Amino acid sequence: MKHLFFVSVAAGIFSGTSISAEAQTSVNSIKLGSVPLQSKTVKFIEGIEVKREVAKPAGEVDMWAVPAKKAESVKSVAVKTAAPVEVTGIAAIENCTPLQFKYAQLMDVEVEAIANTKLYEAIEEWWATRYRYGGTTKKGIDCSALTGTLLREAYGINPERTARAQYAQCDKIAREDLQEGDLVFFNTRGGVSHVGVYLGNNCFVHSSTSSGVTISSLNDDYYSRKYIGGGRITNTAQ
Repeated sequence: MKHLFFVSVAAGIFSGTSISAEAQTSVNSIKLGSVPLQSKTVKFIEGIEVKREVAKPAGEVDMWAVPAKKAESVKSVAVKTAAPVEVTGIAAIENCTPLQFKYAQLMDVEVEAIANTKLYEAIEEWWATRYRYGGTTKKGIDCSALTGTLLREAYGINPERTARAQYAQCDKIAREDLQEGDLVFFNTRGGVSHVGVYLGNNCFVHSSTSSGVTISSLNDDYYSRKYIGGGRITNTAQ
């Protein structure tokens, strides 16, 4: 009887274990089938993988952020964008001299426009020399002495000594026809009383009573009001 009871209990126990195991297996099957596996990387359709990247400069292509089948076309784009672009303005600046750069900045022109080396070297030699009425030296120079010095050193022209005499010596030139080396005249204290050498872009170099040897613009309010006209010396005093 005891043996029969033991067998019955044992059978019941094994039977219960079997049912429990089947239930657990069924539960595990449901979880695996209904909940997707978590992946450490985020992937989208067609196997494109998107990664968090630091922003790249325009024109740079990340080869790893596109599908493998598109790599070839992206590679050709990268080669095209990497090709050097010829920029003449930058190349000109790299090849210019400090003298060209300085006066191009002062006159707001391209460095290529500062081509008359003799003229600008002469201007630089006298740059910021103070104004002195009747002066002809580095201690002080007046306007007509400066124009005479610059024309002799840059063009081999020997103009008359005073602004009024230089004006009489010139062939008169309309403002729109002014060229580098022409003279520009002003009425600052009655008649022709001031003169400078025209450089281009409405700029002229002169010996100013306030700033010494400097560059000013014909468009400045003061000089535009005082402007008389321009002239070109075609014959020189011997």
